[in-house]
Amino acid sequence: MKNLARTFGLVLLILAGTMQACATTDSSPVSSSTPPTCTEIGQTWTSPVDEMTLVCVPAGSFMMGAAEDDLQAGADEKPQHQVTLDAFWIDRTEVTNAMFAKCIAAGACHERKYSPYLWGVRLPNGTPYYGETLYDDFPVIVLDGEEAQAYCEWAGRRLPYEAEWEKAARGTDGRLYPWGASIDCGHANFLGCEGKPAQVTSYDSGASPFGVLNMSGNLWEWVADWYDPAYYSQSPAENPLGPDTGEYHILRGGGWRSLTSQLRVTNRASGKPEHSTDGEIGIRCAWSPAIP
Repeated sequence: MKNLARTFGLVLLILAGTMQACATTDSSPVSSSTPPTCTEIGQTWTSPVDEMTLVCVPAGSFMMGAAEDDLQAGADEKPQHQVTLDAFWIDRTEVTNAMFAKCIAAGACHERKYSPYLWGVRLPNGTPYYGETLYDDFPVIVLDGEEAQAYCEWAGRRLPYEAEWEKAARGTDGRLYPWGASIDCGHANFLGCEGKPAQVTSYDSGASPFGVLNMSGNLWEWVADWYDPAYYSQSPAENPLGPDTGEYHILRGGGWRSLTSQLRVTNRASGKPEHSTDGEIGIRCAWSPAIP
């Protein structure tokens, strides 16, 4: 009986140890498919789908649009108005060729085909821009609005709304460019600088107050809103989503062939959703728990 009791006790100890080990394993951190709650500047999260790093833009208000005395501003950039946004996450960089290749492999995006001489850019050894390891960390380009939206949906995100894009670019102190009031080739890639798209992590000195890169220059970026030149005069004060319908979608940020005036964070451009031919359009996605 004593031997039986000892044996029974040993079995209980083994079972207890096994249960404890299982409990320890079950409580280990699991990679989330969605970002955590965005509460402060400096928070980052990496998507398990495309390995994009997103940065937090906390809830709060900012002044959207150009000041009345901004002589470079178009009429569609005015009037300047206060906008309050819920917290959201936005891609730290433009989507890269390597990231887009994952979407293609998943069957959610179309194959890219580039000429080595497209847009007058002569690439090394005549190689195509997309599909070469050398350009994995460069932004994917020649994307129409539907392709951009398809990528963001595949990645579990969406295109940013125009108000979100502008806040992420300028912060809350009304700056003209993401980094401040003046512009040069040390802060952004525009006409007269590199003469071609730059790596997405280039120009870190031109980061926005939230740590977002290349929001001015390198590539124009689609946003979700339809374009209405008079929208600012009737825009909701909280979480504006743009007009319900339209013929053109909005493009923001300017590209590597753009003038400095087009890189101002309030500048608004537009294009038909199927427009994708100028070699300066790319993708940046966003995420939030409430806004569709």
